[in-house]
Amino acid sequence: MKRRSVLSRDEYIEGILRCDRRILSRAITLIESSRAADRELAEEIVEACLPHAERSIRIGITGVPGAGKSTLIEALGQYVIGEYGQSVAVLAVDPSSQVTGGSILGDKTRMVSLAACEQAFIRPSPSRGSYGGVAQHTREAMLLCEAAGYGNVFVETVGVGQSETAVHDMVDFFLLVMLSGAGDELQGMKRGVMELADLIAVNKADGENVACAERTRADAETALHFFPAPPSGWTPRAVACSAITGRGIPALWNAVREFADLAQGNGSFRQNRREQRRRWLRDALEHGLGQLFRSHPMVRQQVAAFESEVLEGRTTPFCAARSLLELYAGASRQGM
Repeated sequence: MKRRSVLSRDEYIEGILRCDRRILSRAITLIESSRAADRELAEEIVEACLPHAERSIRIGITGVPGAGKSTLIEALGQYVIGEYGQSVAVLAVDPSSQVTGGSILGDKTRMVSLAACEQAFIRPSPSRGSYGGVAQHTREAMLLCEAAGYGNVFVETVGVGQSETAVHDMVDFFLLVMLSGAGDELQGMKRGVMELADLIAVNKADGENVACAERTRADAETALHFFPAPPSGWTPRAVACSAITGRGIPALWNAVREFADLAQGNGSFRQNRREQRRRWLRDALEHGLGQLFRSHPMVRQQVAAFESEVLEGRTTPFCAARSLLELYAGASRQGM
């Protein structure tokens, strides 16, 4: 078996900027690596690509499993490419294997037609249990896709009922995919997710399900009026669509374009991106501090004893955590 050649920093950057999908994929693999050397190189690549990024519209797509998110994304991606000649990148965050940590579903295998398009890039990434069903390094992957020239970046979440705040905080437009005929559609959908949605797509509006889908769409649109208006000034709406027949796909994409025009015109698009960068900085600080804490020699030496105290019921997790933090703070002050 032929071994892949090792690429230099400049080879990665040049390959990404000329939209070499193979090199882009390898760069994202580098970003997702837990090896210190890989992380250092990945950060250099992202930093170098930053001036060429942030020129796309980022669309977060969520919904319960079985709502047809992947099929809808494929239909939408093909429509955008065929109708507008624009490129599309899909970052599909999959559930993770408890054994290997890798993606279980592999969305690329479920978007065969879209994956075959030269103007499309599809990358499944394992969530690895991360909050909100978003891979830890999705932000960096989005920047690389933008630097490669992809004008539309779709982020598909796991959609397992966890809070979707994480993906909402890193995209421009948030799409919630729902089903009709599943019973108690609105009651069963978390209020918090609906409050975040810029658009609700009631999928599978085809065949005998069209009338039911239209009723669900009307109910969803009515419910959206009870939520506070978003800062962008956009009025969230609902559409009934079918990834199979193409029904509603143009209306869905028109809503995205209308939103982008409105938000860019009133300045809310730029302000939202600024706030996203602020949150990214704070998340990176929290993650880095957590790593520093866990890797400190004194903490590693004492953590097992404190865990044992908690497991045996001799102290509370809160008291144990406070003791470990005080231990770490004292050792840091002494330069240990």
